[in-house]
Amino acid sequence: NALGLSAEHRVVNLFEREHLSPDYVKINPLRTIPAINDDGFILSESRAIMTYLVSKYGKDDSLYPKDLRKRAIVDQRLHYSNDVFYVLELSLKPLLFNLKKPNEEGLGKIREAQENIEKLLIGQKFIAGDSLTVADYSLVTIVDALGVFCPPGDKFPLTSEWFKRCQVQMKNFNKVNKNGADQVVNVLSSLLSIIP
Repeated sequence: NALGLSAEHRVVNLFEREHLSPDYVKINPLRTIPAINDDGFILSESRAIMTYLVSKYGKDDSLYPKDLRKRAIVDQRLHYSNDVFYVLELSLKPLLFNLKKPNEEGLGKIREAQENIEKLLIGQKFIAGDSLTVADYSLVTIVDALGVFCPPGDKFPLTSEWFKRCQVQMKNFNKVNKNGADQVVNVLSSLLSIIP
């Protein structure tokens, strides 16, 4: 991980509905993943967890700047990543739970998200400026999954270069991000290939 923290990881299987179990609801009444327990402090929502951990344990402020204007841009991109995830979720749910391909409206929203990400990268190396931040961590796997529904081809060269930079600069990218993302991409691709 980017902070070099050691942590106990517990897998919560959504398909087995483990997030609805009484034990998990005690940890996170919202029944969402991920959630952390940091010495008794319980927090859920990946973006909130990232900013908390970086603020508490970060060796410097490069991943989440203290400068108000720089942080505001990072926060804006973090909030935008939530919007992009929602767009992805609109196509994921019908596919995963009803075995239905995304409709044209859903695909249009995915293409729009891909175009917007490309625009955000104009004139900068990363999503919130010229250095890696928590916003990049938040968006990188979402962007990868968007490509399953709307393969980017060579339409988004800035996004492609950004993704490559993330792979190089994010510690243990393949172990932490890419392996899980590849599994998701493979499942989605398999489902899309068998649905008429």
